[in-house]
Amino acid sequence: MLKSVVSTKGQITLPAEIREHLGLSVGTPVLIEEVPEGVLLRKGSAGEHPVDQVFGMLRDTLPSGDALALVDELRGPRLGEWRAPRKRATRRARAGR
Repeated sequence: MLKSVVSTKGQITLPAEIREHLGLSVGTPVLIEEVPEGVLLRKGSAGEHPVDQVFGMLRDTLPSGDALALVDELRGPRLGEWRAPRKRATRRARAGR
């Protein structure tokens, strides 16, 4: 069992091994919940991730919901399947060195 002391400001210091195990760093929110056995601390989140804020915004604007169809509409039809460009041989390789 690990132990900590409450400061005059009402703060406690979490032992380093607990902070490392939970991935807590400076500024990480911590959720505090009172439970029958005492107090439960959990790692919180800083809020909704920016990607989550915009995920699905274009769903209703895609023609038939197809991203490739939207790309075709914007760029024009694809000419064929994409292939990686061939690597060109260097002068040394062509000279057989």
